[in-house]
Amino acid sequence: MNARNFFSDDEKKRIVDAIVKAEAETSGEIRVHISEHCKEGALNAAAFWFEKLEMHKTERRNGALFFLAVKDREFAVIGDAGINSRVPADFWDGVRRTMSARFQENLFAEGLTEGIAMAGEALKQYFPLEGENKNELPDEISYG
Repeated sequence: MNARNFFSDDEKKRIVDAIVKAEAETSGEIRVHISEHCKEGALNAAAFWFEKLEMHKTERRNGALFFLAVKDREFAVIGDAGINSRVPADFWDGVRRTMSARFQENLFAEGLTEGIAMAGEALKQYFPLEGENKNELPDEISYG
């Protein structure tokens, strides 16, 4: 098992579809990044990839990254300053709990799509779409 084949093609499509749906009514951006390992811990790895993927360069600083290290069985979800200043302090903890419950059942795609949907609802609430929906970041899964 490696990062690229952790999910089936159908699961990858469902994840990307969840991103597209979550972003449909918001200016917010969601990315999924999958690695094999996270030597410094999932949160540090997520912060590294957040910057590497230039997620901090969105106009309203309202991006969210879902990071999974499949061989280490660790994950993190982080948001940029714009969304973090708007959502309740425990919002991301709730997303992680929902995802973790599915992951414990080995339902990784389901956990990820549910977490993405939760992030999308918050983004829609705090950053509703105004005018043209400009997709600032790619929707496809990244690997590294």
